[in-house]
Amino acid sequence: MTLSANWSYPTAIRFGAGRIQELGAACAQAGMKKPLLVTDRGLAALPVVQVALDAMEAAGLGRAMFSEVDSNPTEKNLDAGLAVYRAGGHDGVIAFGGGSGLDLAKMVAFMSGQTRPVWDFEDVGDWWTRADPAGIAPIIAVPTTAGTGSEVGRASVITNSQTHVKKIIFHPKVLPSVVISDPELTVGMPPFFTAGTGLDALSHCLEAYSSPFYHPMSQGIALEGMRLVFENLPRAYADGSDIEARGHMMVAAAMGAVAFQKGLGAMHAMAHPVGALYNTHHGMTNAVVMPEVLKLNRPMIEARIADAAAYLGWDRSFDAFFERVMALRAEMNVPANLGAMGVGTDRINTLVAMALEDPSAGGNPVKLTEANTRALFDACI
Repeated sequence: MTLSANWSYPTAIRFGAGRIQELGAACAQAGMKKPLLVTDRGLAALPVVQVALDAMEAAGLGRAMFSEVDSNPTEKNLDAGLAVYRAGGHDGVIAFGGGSGLDLAKMVAFMSGQTRPVWDFEDVGDWWTRADPAGIAPIIAVPTTAGTGSEVGRASVITNSQTHVKKIIFHPKVLPSVVISDPELTVGMPPFFTAGTGLDALSHCLEAYSSPFYHPMSQGIALEGMRLVFENLPRAYADGSDIEARGHMMVAAAMGAVAFQKGLGAMHAMAHPVGALYNTHHGMTNAVVMPEVLKLNRPMIEARIADAAAYLGWDRSFDAFFERVMALRAEMNVPANLGAMGVGTDRINTLVAMALEDPSAGGNPVKLTEANTRALFDACI
């Protein structure tokens, strides 16, 4: 037996409608007495945040909140959040929202007791060991979208405001100790964000499933996650109040984030620089580039994708799977190409270079080169 791998699986999850009311109990479980709720600007004034703040107050935890978080959070947002956290004498973080809010919140908790700059903990080799684990505050995650799965992740994506490069910051203790996954919190999500976040979950599952690395547990989770997306995203998109479909999509999002321990690929390697330079929606960008990446990878994944198609109840063929992807994109009103999202060819050299440097590139089934990555961007733009 020559196979060898390192595996890690996630945390305690309280799943179900109405479970946001257990926020006080979750804080007690995590040892928090004075938490800071961190969310993004768009959510801060919405009723779902008030529900969470009310639950905090009812448990005697106060109503402290920080919401100066950009859609692609930067180290400037992080510094502002840390200032509020330290000034308030907080002892933990409630990460509340979509991917941006969750990612920034996790970094506030992570950096609250560190002395080195955040970039020193990028997901490179064993850089995570530079962190003082005693300086990482406890985290509770409450997702309000069904896409990134950041609530069950051990990393955050932070954009360097100077270089506009997205960096993955990793540490095992960034994994939230408790997750409250309440589908009622996603009911008010507009159709565009329902589609974009749901397609992000699909891209996580699809790229993990296609990755050449050995991780059978993630392989199975990715496959079932794809089934949940294909069956439930159209329902959630058509009827935002379909609580069952919303619940299944929250599970699919978490499954995608668990699965991509196995690896990601060219979709994310392309979407990260596009999002950093053009501020596009990450999940929707993944969906735009998905067909061209599937075409590139077909020689390496055709049989595996055919097996997935059969599991999903379709003809056992790559083409059957590809046709369903295209149909779902059309149903979700995904832009036809990156050009329709405002991406031009004027910065293609930068995009190619950034994609090749992205950590996701190493998990692509077909090795990414300057030539094939440029061809991908040309085809997608």
